[in-house]
Amino acid sequence: MFGMKKILPGFAPPLKFSYDAVLIGGGLHNLATAWFLAREQNMNSVAIIEKNYIGYGGAGRNTAIVRANQRTRENIPLYKEALDLWPVMTRELDFNLMFYNCGNVNLLHSEAAVKAARVNVATARLMGVESHLLDAAETQKRVPALNLSHQITHPVHGAMYHPPGGIVRHDAVVWGLARGAAENGVHIHQQTEALGIETENGKVTGVRTSAGTIATPRVLVSAGGYSAGLIYHMLGIKLPISVLTIQAMVTQPLKPLLNHVVSSGAYHVYANQTLKGEIATGAHMDPWPNYTTQTTAGYIKHQAEALIELLPCLAGVKFMRSWAGLADMTPDMAPIMDGNDPVEGLFMNCGWGYFGFKSCTAAGRHMARFVATDQCPDRLKPFTLRRFENHRLMGETAALVNYTPDN
Repeated sequence: MFGMKKILPGFAPPLKFSYDAVLIGGGLHNLATAWFLAREQNMNSVAIIEKNYIGYGGAGRNTAIVRANQRTRENIPLYKEALDLWPVMTRELDFNLMFYNCGNVNLLHSEAAVKAARVNVATARLMGVESHLLDAAETQKRVPALNLSHQITHPVHGAMYHPPGGIVRHDAVVWGLARGAAENGVHIHQQTEALGIETENGKVTGVRTSAGTIATPRVLVSAGGYSAGLIYHMLGIKLPISVLTIQAMVTQPLKPLLNHVVSSGAYHVYANQTLKGEIATGAHMDPWPNYTTQTTAGYIKHQAEALIELLPCLAGVKFMRSWAGLADMTPDMAPIMDGNDPVEGLFMNCGWGYFGFKSCTAAGRHMARFVATDQCPDRLKPFTLRRFENHRLMGETAALVNYTPDN
């Protein structure tokens, strides 16, 4: 909430009796959608309803990594568009989002992983995304502190290098989008809980909130790890989503050490160095569904051991703080972006797992068009909820097995 009065013009506007669209959830996807609704679709009577405060969930609980080296033809164009939008959004929002395309180095620890990475690199290049396969020596040139010893648990065989990727300051994105949306007439209602979605004859008619009932023909639910629960409790619609905790932490500030984002699927670790010099690092997901955002000694120990094996110079460095966020995972590691099915006027944007931050710009733009026109953009059509019913799951899960659990 710090500085929010300066960022949001007309801070805490009164709740209106009706809006053209109500967006449930105050995270990055809804903030981006609201901004594009007002900016590109000329829809200004829009409300964002947030139970806590904007950026409360995954938007403020990630390690800020962005990339476009996914695996499937459906995902790559979406993430590439999102990656290309960061400098554009910085300019159009007139807000420094601190985008730094330092590049991503995804470590490979076996010949099988190298072979799989060749396919990923070829796919990325075919779809216009810069990606390179490095051998071990080339990898160490990129990351001089890297341990190439064969005596460690998972020796480094090479890496997949993705120069356009990098990091973006996540709280700057929250504030920039919130200010941009508010300046274009969007009402952002924090500390306002959505209690129910009202329908009549199979159509959305309104939203019940802790501050009163709002009449609206369109509702978009994009609440991160809470999306599936909200949709089920409000409308009885079950989504194939499991909610898992992801833990992260940062070290004490250090002199420049990492020039790239470095990740390893075998070690279940990824790391980058922040502008303050801290090493921000995250682990794999907790192995059981839960809604806790607590951190555990086991994961702190795991991070320390993994980092020291890969980057021995970090031995003795102290972790300063840790946090956790919720990942809403679908069976195929791809999101659900759908609308008007099975309820007319209901839209959903969820199931992003740990890929949500990377995609918020492009997803917000396309969801805004979908909400405003009722026409599903071609880029979103593969992400329909019905793909699970029709057994047309995407192959993005293999990217996790092959090379990295990157944020």
